[in-house]
Amino acid sequence: MRAPSSEPPANLADDHALLLEAVSLAGALAMRRFGKAQRIWQKGRAHRTCEADIEVDTLLHDHLLGARPSYGWLSEETEDNADRLACPRLWVVDPIDGTNSYLNGLPEFAISVALVEGHETIAAGVFNPAKAELFDATQGGGARLNGVTINVSAAADPAHFSLLVSRSECREDGWPERFPPGTVHPISSIAYKLALVAAGRFDAAGSAWPKSDWDIAAGDLLVREAGGLITTMRGQPLPYNRPKPRHPTCLAANPTLHAALIGRVAAIHEALL
Repeated sequence: MRAPSSEPPANLADDHALLLEAVSLAGALAMRRFGKAQRIWQKGRAHRTCEADIEVDTLLHDHLLGARPSYGWLSEETEDNADRLACPRLWVVDPIDGTNSYLNGLPEFAISVALVEGHETIAAGVFNPAKAELFDATQGGGARLNGVTINVSAAADPAHFSLLVSRSECREDGWPERFPPGTVHPISSIAYKLALVAAGRFDAAGSAWPKSDWDIAAGDLLVREAGGLITTMRGQPLPYNRPKPRHPTCLAANPTLHAALIGRVAAIHEALL
C-alpha cells in the first residue's frame, strides 16, 4: 500500500478549477461518440461499458492525477485499490453515468467527478455535454449551473411534488404506482438526477437500489450546497472513501420534503428486500 504523502493538498479553489477543466474536456470527448456505434461490454444484467467510457476515464485519470499525483483515485471503470484510503484527497469518477442512454442517443447522461477529503465531498462537477449543462459546487461555496447559483425547490407537500427515479426502477419496481399520478419521472443517470434536484427543476430524487461512491459523491455536494439534504432511505448519512464504497439507497430533496418522504421511501425499499 502506498504510504501517505507528506505533500499538503492543493488549495481547494485550484483543485476545483482543475476538476472543471477536466470534466469540460471529458464532455467534449464523450460527445464525439454520442449515440454512435462502438464496442460494448456487458458488466451485469443491466449495466454496460463502452469504448467511450474507457476513453473518458483515461482522459480524466491522466488530467487529474497528472496534476495531483499524491491524490487517490476511485472510478467505476478502474479496478479499485486500497491505496486510496491513505491519500490526502481522492478523485471519485464516473466517466459516463447513464451509459445505456448515452449509447441510445438520449441526453440523460453525465460525466461525474467529485473530490473527497476524509469522508466528505469538497468539490464536485456533473456535466451533461449533450445539453451543455455544467453543474458544480465547492464545500461552503454554494452550487451553480453554468456559473449561476442554484437552489433546491421549496416544495413541501408530499401529495404534490416531482420525484426522479431511474428508468429501470420505474419499470421493475413500480414506483409510479406508489405515488400520486404525475409525481414520478424516469430519467437515467443518478448523478444527473441529483444535479436536477439541486437546480430546483425537480423536487426529489431517489433510488432503492445500491449505489457506489462514483454514482452519488458529486451529486451529494451539489444537493447539499443548494440547500438540500441527501441520505439513505433510512435517513443515514452517506460517507465516502471507505474500504467498500457502496451505499444501500439514496434520497435527496429539500429538508422539509425529505422528512416527509423518508418513511414512505424506506417502506418501498423494505418491500424490495
